Amino acid sequence: MIKEGAIIKTGICSYGMSGRLFHAPFIDAHPGYELSAIVERHNNDSREKYPGAKLVRSVEELCADKDLQLIVVNTPTHLHFEHAQMVLQAGKNMVIEKPFAITVKEAETLTALAENQNVFLSVFQNRRYDGDYRAVKSILEQGVLGEIREVEIRYDRYRPVFGGKQHKEGNLPGAGNLYDLSPHLVDQAIQLFGFPKALFADLIKMRDDVAVPDYFELLFYYDRLRVRLKATCIARESTYAYMLHGMKGSFLQQRSDMQEQQLLAGAKPSLENWCPAPAYPDGLLHTEIKGEVVRKELTSSPGNYMGYYDDVYKALTGQGPNPVPAADGIKNTRIIEAALQSVAEKRVISFQ
Repeated sequence: MIKEGAIIKTGICSYGMSGRLFHAPFIDAHPGYELSAIVERHNNDSREKYPGAKLVRSVEELCADKDLQLIVVNTPTHLHFEHAQMVLQAGKNMVIEKPFAITVKEAETLTALAENQNVFLSVFQNRRYDGDYRAVKSILEQGVLGEIREVEIRYDRYRPVFGGKQHKEGNLPGAGNLYDLSPHLVDQAIQLFGFPKALFADLIKMRDDVAVPDYFELLFYYDRLRVRLKATCIARESTYAYMLHGMKGSFLQQRSDMQEQQLLAGAKPSLENWCPAPAYPDGLLHTEIKGEVVRKELTSSPGNYMGYYDDVYKALTGQGPNPVPAADGIKNTRIIEAALQSVAEKRVISFQ
């Protein structure tokens, strides 16, 4: 346990997109952390924004730094297990990017290693802190839709050609949208509705110049509820990202969180609301409340990924729970494994 009020010396394993946008700015801006070291194997890009952080050339060198108390494993998915093992064996607390691991066996091995080393392990599920997801969660908590029967959650993009990243779209373990995007949707579905009783999956490669499937559809089976999760790279015109239908009404929510765009534009995050709310209504509620039919547009509140790092700080200093424990990461990986099995065997996979 780290003393409350202490400054946690933190290192990150990569300064690619996730390091530049989703980790370094938040660690640097949070008063409870010091961004102490950054791995760049060949470049020196981090020097401009973070000259005070030590530049190191390998994860091995990062793990050897005795001053570091927390390390962020944000290297490509196929390297997660190798690098997470290094971090945990060095006795460091760890935040690891999604997906936690490629297989359930790997995820369970890392979980056991963290427990044996008596160190903290949290999975970086930042989309729990999106404004649009929080709007959906709020509607469900209010119970204004009645018993939920059907849900669809989508993550649509328009990227009709190969983006050049082999670890995301090339022939490498953990590549493809099932590993890249489904962890967000799967995590949200489980947070909202619990772990499904069974699933059926469909994967396909829609673009000719990528090596792995870039489209997925996962159908989650519950007793009286069906949840469909979908992602595609060829949606030039997108639709609502969240569609919820209950016995009293419906709620439709756009994917409107602007944090990623603001970070790309150079915005600096903080514990306060630093990202603007949508400039237009992004949700539609149509239901019955106290016998009266209500149909109205809603505007979500801004999200804040700093909430994740603030929750991690509180957990490390004994002020709160782990925001995304390893068990949540294992559940996510179980879904991915079951989806691959469903596609291979062309059948529904039961978790009972």
